[in-house]
Amino acid sequence: MTTSDKVEDMIAVMSRSGWRITDQRRTLAKIFADNEGFLSPKDVYDLMKDKYPGVSFDTVYRNLRMLSEMGALEQFYFMEGGLKFKGSCFKHHHHHLICLECEKTITFDYCPMKQSMDLPESFKIMNHRFEIYGICGECQQQAE
Repeated sequence: MTTSDKVEDMIAVMSRSGWRITDQRRTLAKIFADNEGFLSPKDVYDLMKDKYPGVSFDTVYRNLRMLSEMGALEQFYFMEGGLKFKGSCFKHHHHHLICLECEKTITFDYCPMKQSMDLPESFKIMNHRFEIYGICGECQQQAE
């Protein structure tokens, strides 16, 4: 998928959610399309303020949270690194293996939610996420 495809996918999510597509929001989508890794709110703020010196950290953070809630971004919480965001994959359902050292992310298609579950009170699952945190093979080799 090209960078422009990723930007347009994120813009489409914003539009479906009723957002007006401003130059700042298009730039925000491009930032995530250009970066495969995780970005902290501070990382995004630093990239945004280069082009928009008047943008506030609160505005950037609020937009990140709202983009996450609408599904355009995925948010992850790292024990050491805090809250970080990454562009969502819109093409298929998958989960993640995440390296705690280098933050490399490996997607995998196995979904534990496909197993039979005995949920209380006829609970209906609307969405779910599944991440496994560990150390990738490259980081294990570097540590030896």
